[in-house]
Amino acid sequence: MASAEDKPASKENASSWKDSIYNPRTGELLGRTASSWAFILLFYLVFYCFLAGMFALTMWVMLLTLNDDKPQYQDRVTNPGLVIRPNSLDISFNKSDPAKYSSYVKHLEGFLQNYNETLQEQNEDCTPGEYYMQEDKAEKIKKVCRFRRSSLSLCSGLSDTNFGYAEGKPCVLLKMNRIIGLMPRGDPYINCTVKKESAVQMAYFPREGRIDKMYFPYYGKKAQENYVQPLVAVKLLLTKEDYNKELSVECRVEGSNIKNNDERDKFLGRVTFRVKVVE
Repeated sequence: MASAEDKPASKENASSWKDSIYNPRTGELLGRTASSWAFILLFYLVFYCFLAGMFALTMWVMLLTLNDDKPQYQDRVTNPGLVIRPNSLDISFNKSDPAKYSSYVKHLEGFLQNYNETLQEQNEDCTPGEYYMQEDKAEKIKKVCRFRRSSLSLCSGLSDTNFGYAEGKPCVLLKMNRIIGLMPRGDPYINCTVKKESAVQMAYFPREGRIDKMYFPYYGKKAQENYVQPLVAVKLLLTKEDYNKELSVECRVEGSNIKNNDERDKFLGRVTFRVKVVE
C-alpha cells in the first residue's frame, strides 16, 4: 500500500509528463512556443520550395538539351536486333488441321496490313542500292521509300493466303529493329541455316534475301511516320523427311558491318527459332 509521501510524488510525475506535451503555464507545445513552431514551419516551407524549384530548373535545363526527333545519345545501341514474324520462337503445327496454324496465318496477315499497296502508294519510289539521304534541315518531315508487299512473292499472302502453312512449307518474315541513322555498309542480306545433318532448302524473298539500302537511314518516328522496315521472307521447303521433327533455324544478317556473333546478345543481328510440322 502506497505511503502518504508517495502520492504527491506520483502526482508530480503525472503533471510533469503532461507538461512535456503541453505546458499551460508557458504555452509550450512539445517543448516549443507557438512562435518557435512558426519559425520552424516557415523554414521547412522555404527549404522544400527551394528544393522543388531546383528540381524543376534542372529538369527544364535537361529538357532543353533533348531532341524531339532523335535520341541525344545512342552509343549503346549501334547494331539492330533481328525479329521474326509470326511473333514466336517456337512454331509448331499440324499442316492437316487449319485450327493449329490459323493463329500464325492471322498474325502474318495482320502484320502485313501496313505493307498493303493502298498505304504504300503514298510513299516514294526510291533508287535501289542507294541510301535515301534527306539532309534538308528546314523540312522536319522526311519522305519514306515504298516497300511493295508483292516483293515477298509466295510469302506475301496475296497468292497464298495461308503463307505455305497448309502445305507444310511455312513462311517466316524477318526484319531488323529500327535504329535512327543506321546505314549498314556493304550489301546486307539474310541467310538462314538449319541445324541438322541434311540441308533444308529455302526460298528467299526478295531475291537472295537482300535488304536494300534505299530504306536507310531511318530518321525517327516523328520525321517518318509512315516508315516500315524492309522485310525478308524465308519459305522453308520442308519435305516428308523433315516432318515430325523439331528443326532449329538460325537466321543472320550477312554481307555488312552489322554484328551477328555477339555471345552476350543472341538477338543482335541474328535470331534462332524452332519449327516442327506434323502431318
